[in-house]
Order: sequence, then C-alpha cells, then structure tokens
Amino acid sequence: MSSERAPQRTCLGCRQKKGKIELVRIVRTPGGRVEVDVQAKKLGRGAYLCPLAECWEQGLKVKRLSCVLRGPIDQEAMADLREFGRDLSGGANGKGD
Repeated sequence: MSSERAPQRTCLGCRQKKGKIELVRIVRTPGGRVEVDVQAKKLGRGAYLCPLAECWEQGLKVKRLSCVLRGPIDQEAMADLREFGRDLSGGANGKGD
C-alpha cells in the first residue's frame, strides 16, 4: 500500500469521483479532433466516463460534453463516441476487474 493518492476524476455521466485509471478518457486534441483516448496519454482537453454504457449515454449529451471539452463536437466524432459506448455493454469491461 502506497501513501500516494491515485489521481481522481469525475465521470461526466454519473458524476461520481473515481480513480483516473478506472475511467475512459475522451480528448479534444490540439488539432481540434475529439476521440477516445484509451491510454489517457494524448495531449489535449479531456473528459472522463465510467466504462458503462449508461454513463456514456448520459455523458454524451451534446451540451454537457461540448461544455467540458470547450467547443462543438462534429457529428462524425459523436457517432464514433456513441459506438464506443454501445460496445461497452457488450462485455468490453473485462479490463481492470
């Protein structure tokens, strides 16, 4: 047990604070592209969601996500994010259990 505290982030969907490694990061890159950042290492403005389809459904509400990422999100990027969220309900939660 380490005395260091793990970084905490708030899920955009359920609004619960969790360890950063428990969440999936969405990033707006310096070039303006919005995408899933599975390894949470890309440069840019980030938002975090639990790896649960319900949280993705809530968190991907356009006003909520665009506010956190500080700008509009194009339809193609939003479709990619929704697809990623739908795939989570198919049992992709195997990591970190």
